[in-house]
Amino acid sequence: MRSRTAGMWWGTAIEAPDPAALARFYADLLAWPIVHEEPGTAIVAPPQGAVYMVFQQATDYRPPVWPPVEGAQRPMMHFDFQVGDLESAVADALALGATLAVASPRENIRVLLDPAGHPFCLCLDEG
Repeated sequence: MRSRTAGMWWGTAIEAPDPAALARFYADLLAWPIVHEEPGTAIVAPPQGAVYMVFQQATDYRPPVWPPVEGAQRPMMHFDFQVGDLESAVADALALGATLAVASPRENIRVLLDPAGHPFCLCLDEG
């Protein structure tokens, strides 16, 4: 988009049954602050950047299924986070309320589900 200039923000919006709780999960996981919160909406952003994650209320929310199953709600997007120590990053995410998915695509990636059931990947930085 030609109208975008350096420093303009961008982000993604994620539906959740409890957006404030899911924002707290990702704020704790990433050590990013919650920068805005109002009924039905919470925003998490890194202190040094122009990226954000909005969590919005969805009253008829159905969590996606991973791995995908015919006829079930498919994941439509997911986050990838690069980490230096895969096992400790998995342990941190589990301690915050994530669950380990039953399948991961490769040995250097772990798929987890956030508290609302969205899949996200922890990817080992192999240099």
